Amino acid sequence: MTQTLDNPITATDGTSGPLPETGLARSKAAAHAEQVILVLVITVPLLAVAATVPVAWGWGLGWHDVVIAAVMYAISGHGITVGFHRYFTHGAFKAKKALRVTLAIAGSLAIQGPVIRWVADHRRHHAYSDKDGDPHSPWRYGANLRSMIRGLWHAHIGWMFDIEQTNHARFAPDLLADRAIVRISKAFPWLSAVSLLTPPLVGYLWSGFAWQGALSAFFWASLVRVALLHHVTWSINSICHAIGTKPFASRDESRNVWWLAIPSMGESWHNLHHADPTAARHGVLRGQLDTSGRVIWAFEKLHLAYDVRWPSPERIQAKLAA
Repeated sequence: MTQTLDNPITATDGTSGPLPETGLARSKAAAHAEQVILVLVITVPLLAVAATVPVAWGWGLGWHDVVIAAVMYAISGHGITVGFHRYFTHGAFKAKKALRVTLAIAGSLAIQGPVIRWVADHRRHHAYSDKDGDPHSPWRYGANLRSMIRGLWHAHIGWMFDIEQTNHARFAPDLLADRAIVRISKAFPWLSAVSLLTPPLVGYLWSGFAWQGALSAFFWASLVRVALLHHVTWSINSICHAIGTKPFASRDESRNVWWLAIPSMGESWHNLHHADPTAARHGVLRGQLDTSGRVIWAFEKLHLAYDVRWPSPERIQAKLAA
């Protein structure tokens, strides 16, 4: 039976016989090249963040930069949380083609990897959460302090340097069968360039064709924005599997971390997500802000999304830990 985007598989899909969890190892040259690129992608934005204080002290942070950065953060961030995560990975709702394509493009602007790779990695994570086979568990090396420090580094950043990749054919066959999504996934380098170059272009035009406006927007709305969104997203893999509260019953160490709720757009209500992965809303208890859930609600009202899997009060009650 052909898999569809609205019916994603997991590693527990009932297939018979052993299937590889990772794809074939890449050549050493390809692996080395990718690791060099990863180092640049990780370190350059971090250096930009480290320089924010003296930069702001020297000539200030303009409100144009704040607006451009906030808009780009919201678009690319919700592209990840609503698109890559809740829709493509877990099928929390069904989407019309225009929305599906838009979400794939928006998520790519976060510069967290091609959509097919992102989804395959995350489905594998759920299949083996905090167990052997999980690509980014902070419990990988043990539970003592030294092991946890090493594990948190692995869960946050280190796992991306693994030479072997998740087997896309096993964990994302539905996306591989979708021509539009394959094209968007292959266009990831170009979409990354768009993500980085759009802010300085807007800043240049908004400042009256001043190069200072372009440079300032590139710094704040490209480099700093990408770095912040990267580390917020990676914190869900690391921090939200190590510390926080666990009000819902789950088979892993997923936790809720309240102070990450706003920057993560509701993703840090991570315990409920692992207790009920297909739920469209993660913040289900009183006072739990979840902007991603509200975006999905808006899409439903606009008739762009349908068959949304909203968690009912009865289902939430059933998921609570005894």
